[in-house]
Amino acid sequence: MDVLSSLGGPDGQDAGPETPQCSRRGCRSEACWQILWNNPKIHAPDRRKIWLACDEHRPWLENFLAQRLFWRSTEPLPSHPADGRSGGRGPGHAQEGSG
Repeated sequence: MDVLSSLGGPDGQDAGPETPQCSRRGCRSEACWQILWNNPKIHAPDRRKIWLACDEHRPWLENFLAQRLFWRSTEPLPSHPADGRSGGRGPGHAQEGSG
């Protein structure tokens, strides 16, 4: 199997899920948070990597990154301008790994 071809083609076929999914391994819930982080040993200070999180896994992912001193901030996932749907349920309702 060719790993690069499994990522999807330029025509959008198999390009990924329609809605953003949580970055926690095994979770396919819709993401409503973006957890911004960087590894100061290899990333420039202003560089931010993003993991997506559902409400359930947000604390776990934040803790994982904070223990390594990588966590920078957590923000609600912005709405999806292309289809008008909300990117999540927001902070009052309390799914990245990408990386």
